[in-house]
Amino acid sequence: MRHYLAAVHSFTRVPVTGALAQWIGAAGPDDARASAAHFPGVGWLVGIVACAAFALVGLLLPGSPFAPLAAAVGCTVATLILTGGAHENGLARVADALGGPANVARALEIMADSRIGAFGVLALVLTLLAKVSLLAVLAAQSPVAVLVALLAGHVVSRFWPLLLARGLPGLPGLAYLGDAAPAGKPLAERVTNRSLGIAGAWSAVALALAWVAQGPGFAILPVMAGGLALLWMRRMLARRLQGFTHDSLGATQQLGEIAFYFGAAIGVQVT
Repeated sequence: MRHYLAAVHSFTRVPVTGALAQWIGAAGPDDARASAAHFPGVGWLVGIVACAAFALVGLLLPGSPFAPLAAAVGCTVATLILTGGAHENGLARVADALGGPANVARALEIMADSRIGAFGVLALVLTLLAKVSLLAVLAAQSPVAVLVALLAGHVVSRFWPLLLARGLPGLPGLAYLGDAAPAGKPLAERVTNRSLGIAGAWSAVALALAWVAQGPGFAILPVMAGGLALLWMRRMLARRLQGFTHDSLGATQQLGEIAFYFGAAIGVQVT
């Protein structure tokens, strides 16, 4: 529970105060490293909030072809508020850094800049449009499908960054996991086989729910799409940066989430 709460504190705006904050603060380096395993577990919290927001907006609005679209916007806003847009921020920084022909040093300098550029703006706009439109497509097919996709998508998309961190070296000074990371401890050192196993268990439960609710295609195709997105992101980072940063982990989560919705939108038709 301490590890999970440390992950919630790092990756959401949920206030962890009082005795719980003191309890988390007393965690040692091993506890901080172990919190990486619960990144997909945080996805369960975010996914539940997204489902609740989508359902609430959908119920309040009158029957209209645009109601699913508005509900998709509503749940996206809710998740942005909950997470503080941290992963979207990472996506924008990575897009700015890799959008031009900059060398590694220049790309890292761009990524560290708090200002957003043209590539970052384009990435954010297209990402939000992709999420909203794919969720609207799923809602048009089935209310159950869109809720299951929201929940499982937020969970599974948070598993891919951990695999990325295991496959690439962390770049000095940038590869850290949230506020709970002890100084000098890169994420790659903390994603052990045990951590991957725990993260995989969080994700497997969400995929099992998707399988039971909508059939095997609804679980298999999103995972295949997410795996392809991970491979593309890994290849891009290895070629351009020769490693990963914390911003690239957020970008990977965003791509994995979109890929899950895309795979689910296809899977709901073939199930």
